[in-house]
Amino acid sequence: SSYERKEDYSSRRRSLSPDDRDIERDRSPSPRKRRYSDDSRYDQEYSRREYYDDRTSEGRGRERHHEKWEERESDRRRQRRYSSPDRRSPERSTVQSSLAHDETTSKKKKEEVDPILTRTGGAYIPPAKLRMMQEQITDKNSLAYQRMSWEALKKSINGLVNKVNVSNIENIIHELLQENIVRGRGLLSRSILQAQSASPIFTHVYAALVAIINSKFPNIGELILKRLILNFRKGYRRNDKQLCLTSSKFVAHLMNQNVAHEVLCLEMLTLLLERPTDDSIEVAIGFIKESGLKLTEVSPRGINAIFDRLRHILHESKIDMRVQYMIEVMFAVRKDGFKDHPIIPEGLDLVEEEDQFTHMLPLEDDYNPEDVLNVFKMDPNFMENEEKYKMLKKEILDEGDSESEADQEAGSSEEDEEDDEEEDEDGKCQKVTVHDKTEINLVSFRRTIYLAIQSSLDFEECAHKLLKMDFPESQTVSL
Repeated sequence: SSYERKEDYSSRRRSLSPDDRDIERDRSPSPRKRRYSDDSRYDQEYSRREYYDDRTSEGRGRERHHEKWEERESDRRRQRRYSSPDRRSPERSTVQSSLAHDETTSKKKKEEVDPILTRTGGAYIPPAKLRMMQEQITDKNSLAYQRMSWEALKKSINGLVNKVNVSNIENIIHELLQENIVRGRGLLSRSILQAQSASPIFTHVYAALVAIINSKFPNIGELILKRLILNFRKGYRRNDKQLCLTSSKFVAHLMNQNVAHEVLCLEMLTLLLERPTDDSIEVAIGFIKESGLKLTEVSPRGINAIFDRLRHILHESKIDMRVQYMIEVMFAVRKDGFKDHPIIPEGLDLVEEEDQFTHMLPLEDDYNPEDVLNVFKMDPNFMENEEKYKMLKKEILDEGDSESEADQEAGSSEEDEEDDEEEDEDGKCQKVTVHDKTEINLVSFRRTIYLAIQSSLDFEECAHKLLKMDFPESQTVSL
């Protein structure tokens, strides 16, 4: 009977160890299934012996039907769970294979249609393969060709900027001018700023690079200076000392190279020392070390006012001992004449004074960083602009070419010989006067007057600077 089976089961369970009990519990079916299995066994036994209990045949049939339905459901679930791809229905496998085939063909078509838009953005393509892909494109104004040339331009500019140093800066400039830096001026500005922030110890090299580019393309120098000012203001608002240090150091070296005006440096120092904190004083002292000698020459009253403010902070403000020591060291550096911090280090004074272009950009103005220049954009007049830059590049590179200088010397010697022949024929010395109708001297003279006026703090210093100038009498009207 069921009672005897329960008694045997409980006695056998008491005799088992705890581990065997767990195993037996896992093997045993759930109570609901156990109930159905006991009932079915009970029904089968009594049906063989032709005994009938109180249950009707209709109830037993319903229970058997329920048990069979559960077994079928469990078999179906097990088959779904553990069925391999080979055992699935052939119709379903054919549908899936056809879908996978369609996906692969669509992917292949996409790659065939536009391979450059998917590959150059992230994957590395060797330069030789990139050139071969460019040569295969017949339409030079197409999107794929312009995208490939943009990626090549970006890699070239990044590589050249990253390997510049004091010894190879002239070669790097020559190679940079071979690239279309007018189209890639946003890329060039971003590369220079990123390289300088990554290695501030080479700031003087990057400033010399910007000064040379600025003498040929002033709009690129102006763009770099605008982004520097915006970086400094962003670092000041966010209390980011490292960003303020790197950007202010770059601005100081650009002022030493006459790319930035000294008024910008005085505004930055005044802002840093207006509400002094330990970090702002540290940034200001690093700024003064790099630009102090130049400011002493062009604006002595301005640098005196800055040092008076530092002296007041040292005596009156509550600052850290480390910052107090930095201020005292700064006064000692000034007393020594900034001998360890020259205006332009040796080997980097590469731009002539008449070729320099100084940008007068105040600190508080609204500037557009022109971030859209960093991103590829299709140019409808691509080939025309490339031809224009080739002509411009030829003019720039021929100016500093030694061969052209040699030709000029040869031409001048021939002219001298002709003059000597004319003298011999006439017997009299004839002086030839050359009139400069391009007015280059007048433009440079007006620029000098403008810078002298802008760098003066009051009218007396301005008049003193103008009186000290050496200029011919013909330019008195311009003065």
